[in-house]
Parts: sequence; C-alpha cells; structure tokens
Amino acid sequence: MERRKLIGIGAGLTVLPAWWTLRQVANGAKEDWHTDTAPLERAFPLLGPLTDAQWVSSRDNDRGIPSPELVISGFARLTPGKLAELTAAHAFVSGGPADDFSSWFEKPLKGEGPEHPQWIRSQELDREGSGYSTKLWFDRRSDTVRFRALNPYG
Repeated sequence: MERRKLIGIGAGLTVLPAWWTLRQVANGAKEDWHTDTAPLERAFPLLGPLTDAQWVSSRDNDRGIPSPELVISGFARLTPGKLAELTAAHAFVSGGPADDFSSWFEKPLKGEGPEHPQWIRSQELDREGSGYSTKLWFDRRSDTVRFRALNPYG
C-alpha cells in the first residue's frame, strides 16, 4: 500500500507543473498586456478615441519593488482619418523607435505591432503629450501609434 501512495504522489507532482505550464501558455496572451483604450485616451487626449490597443505598464506583474514612476508602453489604433488630421496640423519627420521594447515589463510586446511599419514622429506632439516624457511614433500604413510615456497622468 505504501508503494502505491508514493507512486500516486509522484505522478501528481509530475502532472501539476505540466498542467500549470499549459494553463499559463493558454492564458498568457490574454494576461500579458492590456487591451482597454480608456486609460490611453486619458493619457493621450490629442489622439482622440482609439479603436484598439495592446499595452503594458511598469506596474504590471509587480516585482515587489516600490516605484513612484509609472511607464506605459504599447500600440494603439487611431480612428480612420485621425492620422491625416494630425499630419496636416503638426510637423512630422521619418523616424522609428531606437529599441524594440527593451525594458523588462515590455517583453510581451516584442514582435507585436504592424508589419513593416513606416514610422513617423512629431516632436511637437511629444511635447504636447501628457506626462514628463512622451514619445509617439505613427505608422501611416496601419493608423497605428506606438507610444512610451513616463508618468502619463502627471
């Protein structure tokens, strides 16, 4: 009888980590980033209503290290015609992000976003953005904005 108990416990200890790993993989895409647009619309009112979003924050998956600073980073889709409106009202230049989501909390966004983007940016819009340091890159092909903002809510 002892041998059966030990075999049962061993089998349970083997199955549990496999089950947990499969569950994390299945749910991972849903839990790795936020999809709600309302916080982004508050952070970037100049962009107007947004139709879609994938974003993360430096306070996601709290590592137990208190930080007064909040960084949000990700992608959002503008409403049709909004990018044309912005490019008519502000000066833009070609230029993409210097890195591909290098911070620890941005890892879920690596490889995401529009395919073959043609990034443009406006330093004027970056200065008008909320927060202390806002960077916005726009892809003309997909009406997508990539953003990174430090303390976007002031």
